[in-house]
Amino acid sequence: MSELSTLARPYAEAVFRMAQGESDLAGWSSRVHSLATIVSDARVAALIADPAVSSDRVTGLIIDVAGNDLGERGANFVKVLAENGRLSLLPEIGAQFDALKANAEGTLEAIITSAQELTQTQVDDLVAGLKAKFNRAVNVQMAVDPKLIGGAVIAIGDQVIDGSVKGRLQRMAFALQG
Repeated sequence: MSELSTLARPYAEAVFRMAQGESDLAGWSSRVHSLATIVSDARVAALIADPAVSSDRVTGLIIDVAGNDLGERGANFVKVLAENGRLSLLPEIGAQFDALKANAEGTLEAIITSAQELTQTQVDDLVAGLKAKFNRAVNVQMAVDPKLIGGAVIAIGDQVIDGSVKGRLQRMAFALQG
């Protein structure tokens, strides 16, 4: 995973600088995520990995699927990634682009995974606590994972706050083993 991050970083930073220069962070975020979705498709991923399929053919396919919203600069970005054998990095490039965008906008992206659906009041309370803790605006994505048993796990970048029952049980089991 860290190798993917290292390989994706220069591309994410380059496209971020370009997006900033064009004052179009939202548009480029949409383009990068659209491209990430395309290359994440199992059929496209198989073509990317197939040495018998030329990078020009794969590039053309991705540009065609992305459509007119990609634009000339977006198509050039795809071509550069293809020439360097880095198309499969697009999901990681998208994640790093989002982190750079959030930092530039003074916001944090948080993913709150709870054992069950949270009420709006609970979400608002969590967001208020995160804003106070990090002194920044927080954009939240919600997810539900019944395997957590109870509580929630909050992921903000590299930081994870595990307040789940499953996490507490795992920590207890680890402490009892030691």
